[in-house]
Amino acid sequence: MRNIILLQCILLTLTLSSCGRSYVANEVNIIPEPVSVTTKARSFTLSNNTKICFSNLGQNSKTARYITKSLRQLHFHLKLSGKEQFNSIVFTINDSVDEVLGDEGYVLEIRPSGILVSANTETGLFYGYQSLVQMLPEDIYNVRYSKVTLPECTVTDYPRFAWRGCHLDVSRHFFPVKYIKRMLDIMAAYKMNKFHWHLTDDHGWRLESQRYPLLNSVGSWRGDRGDVSWMDAEPPVAGEAQSYGGFYTHDDVEEVVSYAAQLHIDVIPEIDLPGHASALLAAYPNMACSHESDFAVQTGPYWPPKAVLCAGNDSLMPFLFGLLDEVVSMFPGEYIHIGGNEVFFDEWELCPRCQARMRNLHLDSEAQLQQWIAAQLSAYLDSLGRHAVVWDEVAEAPLSDDAIVMAWRDQQCGIDAAAAGRKVVMTPSDFCSFDYYQANPKYQPQAIGQPVTLAKVYSFDPLPKEHAAVPQSSVVGGQCELWTEYVSKWSQAEYMLLPRLCAMSEDLWTPSHRKDWTRFRSKVERHKLRFAALDYNYCEGSFKPLVKMSRHQGDSFTVTVSSEIDGTYVYYTIDGSMPTLESPTYVEPLVLKEGTMLRLRSVFNGLPQEEVYDYVIK
Repeated sequence: MRNIILLQCILLTLTLSSCGRSYVANEVNIIPEPVSVTTKARSFTLSNNTKICFSNLGQNSKTARYITKSLRQLHFHLKLSGKEQFNSIVFTINDSVDEVLGDEGYVLEIRPSGILVSANTETGLFYGYQSLVQMLPEDIYNVRYSKVTLPECTVTDYPRFAWRGCHLDVSRHFFPVKYIKRMLDIMAAYKMNKFHWHLTDDHGWRLESQRYPLLNSVGSWRGDRGDVSWMDAEPPVAGEAQSYGGFYTHDDVEEVVSYAAQLHIDVIPEIDLPGHASALLAAYPNMACSHESDFAVQTGPYWPPKAVLCAGNDSLMPFLFGLLDEVVSMFPGEYIHIGGNEVFFDEWELCPRCQARMRNLHLDSEAQLQQWIAAQLSAYLDSLGRHAVVWDEVAEAPLSDDAIVMAWRDQQCGIDAAAAGRKVVMTPSDFCSFDYYQANPKYQPQAIGQPVTLAKVYSFDPLPKEHAAVPQSSVVGGQCELWTEYVSKWSQAEYMLLPRLCAMSEDLWTPSHRKDWTRFRSKVERHKLRFAALDYNYCEGSFKPLVKMSRHQGDSFTVTVSSEIDGTYVYYTIDGSMPTLESPTYVEPLVLKEGTMLRLRSVFNGLPQEEVYDYVIK
C-alpha cells in the first residue's frame, strides 16, 4: 500500500510539473512607462526549462534571493546556472558604469535566446525584474503557466526623480506589520522608493520608546469609538477605557526596515513636532505650556489642533534630543521627518516662558519660535549623521543644507523653497492627497475633500514647465499622502491607494514627454486584473466624463469628451432630455453652439454609472 501511495505521489508530481497554461504576450504594459521601449517581431518562451544566472551579482545577494523567491511564487522553479547560456534569464551588474542609467536605471532585453537584465547596481536589477514581472500574465500569482511567450524587445529605463514616495498615517488608525509590508509590496511593484511612516499625531503615538515609556502605556491608546464615522466620534471622556490603538515595537520596526530594504525602499519615520502633540502631552503633560490643561489622546475630529509643546520649557529640547536618539537607533536611513505642520500658536501667545524665550532669542513672532525649534532638531540630527525633513510651514527656518522641505499646502510653497536653495519634495494636497475622494462622493465610501481623481493625479508634475527657472536638482521628487481619518481598515487603505499610486509612479519616474494619458488608462485596466489576482482592493475610478471645450468659430465650440476608465461609453443629448442607451454615443468631437446644454451619461460593462452630468457650452 505504501508503495502504491508513493507511486501516486510521484505521478501527481510529474503531472503538476508538466501541466499549466500557455500565454503569449502581445503588448508591453509596464507602469511606470519606461524611458524607451523598442519591440521586434520575434519572441522568447519562458518555462521551467529556463535557467537563471546571477552573473557577477552573487546568488546570495538580497536582490538575487528576492528574485529567486519571487519566481517560485510565480510557479517558476528555475535551475541556477553559473554562466549565461541559451534559454536563460541573466542578471548582471555592468562592468563599467553607464552614466545614463545612474543608480536606479536598467536595461531589459528579451531575445529569442533568453532574457538579459543589466544595471549599474542591484537596485537597477530589482527594477528591471519588476518590469519583467509586469510583462507576465496578470493572474500568474494564482494560475500556473507552463509557458509564457514574451515579445522580443529592449527596455531602457531610469527615473526622472530620485524621491518617489508614499506616505501612510498610522496615528489615526493603527495597522499591523503585515499590512505595512503589503503596502511596501505595492510600492515596490511600481518603483516607489521612499516610505514616509507618519508615526505620531494627536490620535496616538505609534513608536516604542524605552526612554519615555509613558508614550506607549498612555500615548498609544485611546477610547474606542467602534464603527462610528470619524466626524461623529465623541471626544475623549475622562476615566473611559483606553483600548483602541497600539504601537510598533523595536522588533516590529526592524522587521519593516529589513523588509523595505529587500525591496530597495528607504523608510522615513515622522515624529511630528512641536504641534499635533495630544498623545505626547497625555503621557508627559509637563511638556505643555499650561499644567492646568487636561490632555488626552484624541478620538475623532480635533480642530484646531491646539496641543503644542512648550517652546519656553528648558527641559523640552533635551527631551526631544533623547527622543531623536531612540528614533535614529531604530531607523538606519539618512532622513528623519520632524513634522512642523499645522502648529497653532494660541498657547505660546499666552505662555510667559514662550514669550521670554522669544525675547531672549530676539524673535519677532511665534512662527520664528517654531523655526528655532526646527533648526535645533535639524542641527541635532546632523550631529548624528542624519538629516531632517520638514513640512513647508518651516521652510524658512535656518535648517542644514541637506534638510528637505515637503511642500504640501500648494506647489508654490515648494517652488519658493527651491528658489531659496532648499531641497524640495512636492506633495501638494490638490494632486497628492489620497485621503481625498477619487470619484463622485455620492458613490464612494466616506472620505475627505474634493475629488482627486486618477486623471487629476496623472496630470501632476513636480516641476511644471511654468517653473522651468527652478533647477530640477532642487526638486528631488514627490510623493502621495494617505491620511487615515476615514481609513480604519486596511482594505480601505488599498482602495484609496489603487490605482492612483500607479499614476503617481508615472509622474515621478517617467520623463514628462513620455507620459500619455490614453496609453496609461489602457494600461491601468490591465493592471486592475493584476490587483484582483493579488486580492488587492481597488477603486474602479471616476465615471464623470472629462470634457474640454475650445472655441470653433463665432458662437460655436468644439467639445471633446473622454473617460477616465478605458472601455466606458458616453451617451449624450443636447435637447435637455435625459440620455439613455437609445441616445447617441459620443465617438468624435462635437461642434455645439454656445449656451447648449450637453448632458452626458457613462455606461460601463453595459450598465449606467454614477449620474447624468450636465455641461453648459461656453
